[in-house]
Amino acid sequence: MPNIKSAIKRVKTSEKRRLQNASQKSALRTAIKTFESAAAAQNIESAKEALIAASKKLDKAVTKGLIHKNAAARKKSRLAKKLNALSAQA
Repeated sequence: MPNIKSAIKRVKTSEKRRLQNASQKSALRTAIKTFESAAAAQNIESAKEALIAASKKLDKAVTKGLIHKNAAARKKSRLAKKLNALSAQA
């Protein structure tokens, strides 16, 4: 445990941020899995809604600095590609 006041504060704030980041990342992964399960079930309507929610969470994660913008763009592209393939198949 640090002795200097600013270092003590830094430990507290970094722990708060770590927990917040973990929570947001978990919600992001859940949103992506929701889309994946809807796509696997061939449910186009719920997949579209899940894609919008997942895209929103990905964009939010980029602005918060959780993931890199190119990683988010790649994930959004892959999800959209799956939805398009599902729509074309139906």
